[in-house]
Amino acid sequence: MKNLRILSVLFLLMTALSGHAAKVDTLDVYSAAMNKTYKAAVVLPESYAKSKKTYPVLYLLHGAYGHFRDWLKSTPDKNAVKNLADQYNIIIVMPEGETFSFYLDSPTSKNSQFETFITKEVIGKVDGTYRTIATKKGRVITGLSMGGHGSLYLSARHPELFSAAGSMSGALDLSGMRNAESAERVNKMFEPAFGTTPPTDEFLYANAVLNMVDKLKSNKLDLIIDIGVDDFLIESNRELHRRLVYAKVPHDYTERPGAHTWEYWQNALPYQVLFFSKILKNNGSL
Repeated sequence: MKNLRILSVLFLLMTALSGHAAKVDTLDVYSAAMNKTYKAAVVLPESYAKSKKTYPVLYLLHGAYGHFRDWLKSTPDKNAVKNLADQYNIIIVMPEGETFSFYLDSPTSKNSQFETFITKEVIGKVDGTYRTIATKKGRVITGLSMGGHGSLYLSARHPELFSAAGSMSGALDLSGMRNAESAERVNKMFEPAFGTTPPTDEFLYANAVLNMVDKLKSNKLDLIIDIGVDDFLIESNRELHRRLVYAKVPHDYTERPGAHTWEYWQNALPYQVLFFSKILKNNGSL
């Protein structure tokens, strides 16, 4: 009888724990721009299944050489993203961005149109599939490294879609990449997005977040940027911070211990989600 009671308690405990967990969907998103179907991971908070209300959405972008499931499989704590979805009652969407797209529409390759994919096709599919707050008041975006560039770039160019944007360890200076490394190596990295015709210096300059301060200022979006003190991208992040300060653009900027690692990004993400939660609450979306 005693063993039976112990087993009953353990069963009830396991049932309770399993019932309080976010759900992960894998969503197929057809891209008319690229004539291809890509996938996105969608984390639904545990409360979603029990409610009929609409939910705000955080778009969370992966980095270079990565794919859409990176944030679910590469963090030291594999439940990090799911726990945040539950804690803040938000939907978290992690779309495919391929290995080196920088979330741009390539001028030379129809197979790499990731600005259009994210801003039109992914958002449209998510809003059509789930109970979302389908306005900028309920939509925020951030990402790591290449995804940090992508989130600031997409929000700068599409302020009608997002109320806030962030960057973790962002690769913010496309135009400086050829100065930091050999042009041949950089052009090789860009091949998945641009084919054998490498992007011009003028294109990289025009599409670098570092050179989009005027747009960031005029859009008046809430911004959060962070970087590890041992990250190889820290100087471009510091330069963006300096330019934003000079232009009197309000933003949250933090340097904290860490490098270009998943340990750093797992630690940084909760700070960003806390920042976004305050914006969403002010918007009446949380």
